[in-house]
Amino acid sequence: MINDILNEADNKMDKSVESTREDFAAIRAGRAQPSMFNKIVVDYYGSPTPLQQLASFSASEARIILIQPYDIGAMTAIEKAIRDSDLGVNPSNDGKVLRCVFPELTEERRKEYIKVARGKAEDGRVAVRNLRRTAKQGLEKLEKDGEVGKDDVAGAEKRLDSVTKKHTDAIDEMLKNKEAELIEV
Repeated sequence: MINDILNEADNKMDKSVESTREDFAAIRAGRAQPSMFNKIVVDYYGSPTPLQQLASFSASEARIILIQPYDIGAMTAIEKAIRDSDLGVNPSNDGKVLRCVFPELTEERRKEYIKVARGKAEDGRVAVRNLRRTAKQGLEKLEKDGEVGKDDVAGAEKRLDSVTKKHTDAIDEMLKNKEAELIEV
């Protein structure tokens, strides 16, 4: 029972770290990348569809992403979704492809992105701590129900703390790397 709770917490914490990694990938640093569009959802004929399923992406230059829709009829919906997103880019439409030109990063904009990255890292750490709390409550319930002893729960909580620390450290390391990437000119 204890191992089940700890394994479940570890797996969910891994997913939280991965989600934070994806959030960091969407924050632009220097070169524009197709992964920045991963979180954009397009209203495609009345159903929300991830942009990745509707178009192909290519980075022709460091600050330009070309988006080639598979269905030309979805062009305006894709354009609207990109414009409404928090990427801060206004796509230009030539009838066949959308061209997204990202502005040069100013020092002010870099500092803004660092604040965004710190916020996303904190969200990830909060998610990990919430999972820890849930697992700890599960362990305490096992003890209260008399299924396991107090010593077993104490040992399990120490293991849970080390798993939690491992995941929060991973998020902190990703944040440190992202900040270095953003500061670099």
